[in-house]
Amino acid sequence: MRNTRPRIKVPFEGIDIFLELVSITLLLLIWIYVFIEYNNLPETIASHFNAKGEADGYSNKLYLWFIPVLATTLYVGLFVLNKYPHVHNYIVNITEENALKNYRFSTRVVRVVNTLTVIMFAYIIYYIVQSAKDNEIHLSNWFVPVVVGFSLLLPIVILLYYKKLNKS
Repeated sequence: MRNTRPRIKVPFEGIDIFLELVSITLLLLIWIYVFIEYNNLPETIASHFNAKGEADGYSNKLYLWFIPVLATTLYVGLFVLNKYPHVHNYIVNITEENALKNYRFSTRVVRVVNTLTVIMFAYIIYYIVQSAKDNEIHLSNWFVPVVVGFSLLLPIVILLYYKKLNKS
């Protein structure tokens, strides 16, 4: 099926620039942090944690490089996806009249998810490194409930706002 939606460029606004800068800054900090800490870590590090934040899986410290690679790959993939808002999924018919507001909202949602994903990976890297250095920090108090809560609430909030956006 051919996509006949309007192909327009969505201009960045202040919040978009802020979110991109936060994401890029955190990605750079993740890479720098792993690079600086890598040689100070034991050969075997915790690579998986249960819901209580206790290590229940271990790997070679080379595993630590996987997380910045994954975070960067996801960031770049979502960044590129945002260049083509006409391929995103919408619950309304996209026309010339409503394209900009729907594309702007859709790209902003992807940008927020991208930033939250990078924040999550930054925390995971920090937690793994601190755990490997035997520093006591607790993952379970808030991390799992926050990630699950955002995963459940964000789509609901997005859907409600999206309906409001397209009422007028």
